[in-house]
Amino acid sequence: MIIISDKIKKVYPKALLGILVMKNVCNPNQHEGLDRCKFELENSLRKKFANLNRADLRGMEPLKTYHDYYKRFKKTYHIMLQLESIVFKNKSIPKIASLVEVMFMAELKNLLLTAGHNLDVADIPIKLDVANGGEKYTLLNGQEKELLSGDMMISDSQGIISSIIYGPDKRTQITPDIQNVLFTVYAPPGIEKSKVFLHLQDIQNYVHIIAPESEVELLKVY
Repeated sequence: MIIISDKIKKVYPKALLGILVMKNVCNPNQHEGLDRCKFELENSLRKKFANLNRADLRGMEPLKTYHDYYKRFKKTYHIMLQLESIVFKNKSIPKIASLVEVMFMAELKNLLLTAGHNLDVADIPIKLDVANGGEKYTLLNGQEKELLSGDMMISDSQGIISSIIYGPDKRTQITPDIQNVLFTVYAPPGIEKSKVFLHLQDIQNYVHIIAPESEVELLKVY
């Protein structure tokens, strides 16, 4: 199901890829149990980071590893910006479909970059690779993007489904009628394997709140 390219092993020899596949999921617009969990998480994050500033956050792991990766491409790690909005501006996690909120919650809790896909649309196997630069795919907003040389990317048999810098694609996006979901976690060199594994377990636990009958088919860090 997973292919790790030789180029990844050469360019990012210590990079990791976390994979979680869950079957029999659902994706309601709203779920009271998840809303309660989300509220608790927001308050927990405010308490945890309340006495820190932006520079402090940027120097913390795993934010530092992602910050350094994005800086190479003259970009800012968006999860750090989302964390700042919750901690410093008292904002809330955006209300989106529950299965997407699950992903956002885990990202903010563990600060690890995650993408979600409709497993039934993705054309398995998927491959972790490094972009040459110029490869194109369509983002969630319908915009076509060219990958930046050196960016980590994941593709299936039909094309690119995500990259670190530009995020997930439109073709395999999570939809209201989704039944089986694939979550992928990008971990550039410097991220501990145990943290990726625990992150995947957090996603699994959040999914079980909205879909108690869901089943884990694969949970692994490569």
